[in-house]
Amino acid sequence: MAKPDMLEIKSVKDQVSAEEWEARVNLAAAYRMIAHLGWDDLIYTHLSMRIPGTDHHFLINPLGLMFEEITASSLVKVDLNGNKLMDTPFIPNAAGFVIHSAIHQARDDANCVMHLHTDYGIAVSNQKEGLLPLCQTSIVPWAMVAYHDYEGFAVNDGEKERLVADFGDKQALILRNHGTLTVGDTVAKAFESMWFLERACKIQILTQSAGADIHSPSQGSIDNALRDLRVVAGANGADNFVWPAILRKMERLDPTFRD
Repeated sequence: MAKPDMLEIKSVKDQVSAEEWEARVNLAAAYRMIAHLGWDDLIYTHLSMRIPGTDHHFLINPLGLMFEEITASSLVKVDLNGNKLMDTPFIPNAAGFVIHSAIHQARDDANCVMHLHTDYGIAVSNQKEGLLPLCQTSIVPWAMVAYHDYEGFAVNDGEKERLVADFGDKQALILRNHGTLTVGDTVAKAFESMWFLERACKIQILTQSAGADIHSPSQGSIDNALRDLRVVAGANGADNFVWPAILRKMERLDPTFRD
């Protein structure tokens, strides 16, 4: 059986600034990487990016495309209300942008917002104690995560104020009974935070599922790990090392994310 063709998506590279095009390429790469990792949820959930040099203009995935289909040109440019700002055959998911717009508007450092519905992320979001510092991988996300209680489908503007207040200045958020969310001033930092948060959730569920007594790190070792964190890759390790490696991987797998 022949493999179905990818959607034909007209390039918008000549219609946008160099800064916007770079943001589009990086965000499209993040969508593809999340699909590659199996973290996507059909056509649902979102990654969004503030367009540099604009007054609250953002990029988000169009309604109806799988993450593996996202390209730089298919991303939809919207305002804070999810309204389309550029001619495109694609439809923005305004309802799905409620969570993202609230965070983008409240926090200047949240240039990129990533929200997922993974099995392990949701499993931990269902646990009363939330994320636990069970191992080296878990310590950093445990230290930077906040929690927001489930209020139903996040499509109502009335929830925005409570969500922002619960999030505070943290870099990660567990939406109870719902999923995970991270932010960063770059796609690289938001993605790296999500990588460690999702791995921590998976490790926690696997550890608890083993049924054996759990040996947790001491408070002293947790403090040491947090103190020495930046020794590993430096303050900008996500941008300087992790993200270039991910872009190379995406190029090897399928370079059409750049289209």
